[in-house]
Amino acid sequence: MADTPQEARYYDKLPDKQVVCRLCPNHCRIQTGRSGLCKVRQNVNGRLIARSYGQVTSLALDPIEKKPLACFHPGSMILSLGSWGCNLHCRFCQNWQIAQQEAPSRPMSPQEIVSQARSYADQGNLGVAYTYNEPLIGFEFLLDCARLVKAEHMMNVVVTNGYIETEPLEEILPLIDAMNIDLKGWQQSFYDELCGGDVDRVKDTIARAARQCHVEVTTLLIPGKNDDERDIAAIAGWLAAINPDIPLHLTRHHPDYKMLQPGPIDPDRLHKLADLAGRLLKNVFLGNLMV
Repeated sequence: MADTPQEARYYDKLPDKQVVCRLCPNHCRIQTGRSGLCKVRQNVNGRLIARSYGQVTSLALDPIEKKPLACFHPGSMILSLGSWGCNLHCRFCQNWQIAQQEAPSRPMSPQEIVSQARSYADQGNLGVAYTYNEPLIGFEFLLDCARLVKAEHMMNVVVTNGYIETEPLEEILPLIDAMNIDLKGWQQSFYDELCGGDVDRVKDTIARAARQCHVEVTTLLIPGKNDDERDIAAIAGWLAAINPDIPLHLTRHHPDYKMLQPGPIDPDRLHKLADLAGRLLKNVFLGNLMV
């Protein structure tokens, strides 16, 4: 890896060496020496730097179903990598150790990532999945890797919260074969209380991505917070209006990070909500039934 800091894309320079990041809808206004809410995009003397470029916290060959992608080359494997940081701040974050703080990492170049992905071809590897933390905040690294992956005729998978501006999303989508996008809840009040962000921007990402690549959607269900039957029906109906073939994953959360209550949703209720969603969607899957 080069020692030269990687300049970020999608930002505006302001007077007094301030910058405004335009990668995601947070539009963080960042003073020199400080970072945005995602923690990885830092103002260094009036330049926005992608601090996490090439910093890998996790690297594993996973089943594609673990992403989760249930209807995209089932039975295949995919090299999965993560870095650190996130542009949302979910109080129930399931992987907060790398998403909500800087975590130990090792440097890897896009060329090293692709070489490793290629080496697993005989084990059924499809390509590279960008996952574990929020990959789109590391846009520059994702873009560089994705271009090399496609040049090797392999596939790119992105597992994301979907909170990104339209321009960078449209730039990256032609390189992406599949996405799993979190729709954390149907109500804006859920995002306001527990996550940050704008649910309509996430919905826009889902709709745009579904026009260009394979998309599956995940909703992590928290009892009393986002598991209202009317909301699940609304999510299913909205997805069905885009394409009834879009798979929906309804997943049990486990208490963690800053939200140790309530406990996981009752499995019987989870099945009931899945049946409700299944009236409108062709593919509804349950996740984390063992938590």
